[in-house]
Amino acid sequence: MQHRELGNSGVEVSEIGFGAWVVGTDWWGDRSDDQAVGMVEEALDAGVTYVDTGDVYGHGDSEEIIGKAIDGRRDEVTLATKIGYDFYNNPQAGHGELPKELDREYLETAFERSLDRLDTDHVDLLQLHNANVDDVTPEVRDLLREWKESGRVRALGWALGPSIGWLAEGDAAVEYEEFDAVQTVFNLFEQEPGRHFVDSIRESGSDTSVIARVPHSSGLLNEQVTPDTVLEDGDHRSHRPKEWYETGWEKVEAIRFLEDPEHSEGTRTMAQAAIRWLLAHDEVASVTPTFRDGDDIAEWSAAADVPPISDSEYDRLEELYARNFDIDRDDGMDVLRTSVDGEDIEAAGLDKRAASY
Repeated sequence: MQHRELGNSGVEVSEIGFGAWVVGTDWWGDRSDDQAVGMVEEALDAGVTYVDTGDVYGHGDSEEIIGKAIDGRRDEVTLATKIGYDFYNNPQAGHGELPKELDREYLETAFERSLDRLDTDHVDLLQLHNANVDDVTPEVRDLLREWKESGRVRALGWALGPSIGWLAEGDAAVEYEEFDAVQTVFNLFEQEPGRHFVDSIRESGSDTSVIARVPHSSGLLNEQVTPDTVLEDGDHRSHRPKEWYETGWEKVEAIRFLEDPEHSEGTRTMAQAAIRWLLAHDEVASVTPTFRDGDDIAEWSAAADVPPISDSEYDRLEELYARNFDIDRDDGMDVLRTSVDGEDIEAAGLDKRAASY
């Protein structure tokens, strides 16, 4: 496993991280707390030492599980969490989005509770969770700087979502000197706005790093969702339109060449190739797939050891992406690609519109 620095913070993360949204919730299958702890320990043993959780995942359950899993191993772990959703005072219906709160008093209380659940006196990366750009005021940024200066936080980030987009927020993370990282959906099939942030970092000379989540495009690029898969109502991916999956399967067939690279170092699985493509961007510090079990951990952590994407493969993928992988049907996803009001998305020419929740 290789490591990369978050911005110029001095904080190093494993190139492949553990997205701890999978533990403490039932969105990716039910598992006991002991099973969840075992999964985290297995990932650590495989060299996956960047662990990314959030206070809203399971309303604190994910943080508690991570706290148990890293007990006695805290020094091995680059630990990240997120705050900004007020689940303490608001009920949650299904997978719906909760109200966000960035008031100083609320943030201080939320951060203290996160530290308690994680059983630590500091986190290596603290991220604002889906914060709207207008709510990240100078006062909020002052508070974040205070935490960093005190050593309670070593690096700061801005995690974007819940849907694909949030361009203004990512641009602010790149622009504001306080932020060392911006986390966003980024994969071979869903390249915006990740590509935009990579370009912005390069053009501006910013030190901000990108943390790529959903690297397997919600099950397509690891082929865990196939034409024969029936998604249960509780599966978070069931909100995706059927057109998205249908076009996605065609795209997978168009990039089969990634499984048989034209060099002697060996082959890779499609899931490993998807991770290697993201790591071909120097601006990407870590890729956080959604591990569901030990088999996923073994295969995807091994992506660090398979051949990197060659220049010719990268160029071929660029050409395919520019032609929409030669698919002339809509994938039905425009209504799910969103920013705060959509105007920044439209102005950037990304052919997306705002979505209503």
